[in-house]
Amino acid sequence: MIDFYYYTSPNARKVLMMLEETGLPYQMQWIDISAGDQHREEYAQINPNRKIPALVDHDGPGGAPIVLFESGAILLYLAEKTGRLIPSDQARRWNVIKWLFWQTSSQGPLLGQAAHFVSHAPNRGIDAPYAVDRYRKEAQRLYGVLESQLRDRDYIDDEFSIADIACFPWVRVAKGQGVSLEDFPGVKRWCDLIAERPSAQKKLDRDEETKRAARTTYYADETWTQLFGGTSVSCQYTA
Repeated sequence: MIDFYYYTSPNARKVLMMLEETGLPYQMQWIDISAGDQHREEYAQINPNRKIPALVDHDGPGGAPIVLFESGAILLYLAEKTGRLIPSDQARRWNVIKWLFWQTSSQGPLLGQAAHFVSHAPNRGIDAPYAVDRYRKEAQRLYGVLESQLRDRDYIDDEFSIADIACFPWVRVAKGQGVSLEDFPGVKRWCDLIAERPSAQKKLDRDEETKRAARTTYYADETWTQLFGGTSVSCQYTA
């Protein structure tokens, strides 16, 4: 059995999709980062970086438990554990791995910054034109990189893989990053294709609760501090 430490986010969604695709048995351990669950000492024993997602596979290598954090490492581990969603051909395998690393080192972190300054910060009365301009431009550049790869193929590699699983959850929330997928037809076609997969459509009650709260409540100062650090004037979150 796998314990999956989860909160609604693109990085956690990657792992949820992978678990659904592989059919591995898992149980959810909800970590409410808006309430500061990630800072509890018992969770720090699982992930000393105090972020989500994390995973404990009680049937790890040699039958011993293994503790993992960082979404890219988790995807690679689950791919190797099951022999699925990563090519056996070495050239293609490394093609998938390089795109996985691109996602975890460039796409995810920088699109996260774009979303923060384009969508989150303004709803706290934070006006940072330089940051908005910088990260919006970087987001456009990164979507252009992905567009060049997807212009003439259905998936990042020849077949659906952990590279697609890694990139997709960030693309599906492009609007919050200040990006229109209409400007990137190859990416949009790919995104629409993956969105039809059952793993992408998996819905959790907690996900829906989190989305409703985001649409209808105010970020309390404490919530903002737990999510982003620092405080500012409370404003309604409408992203």
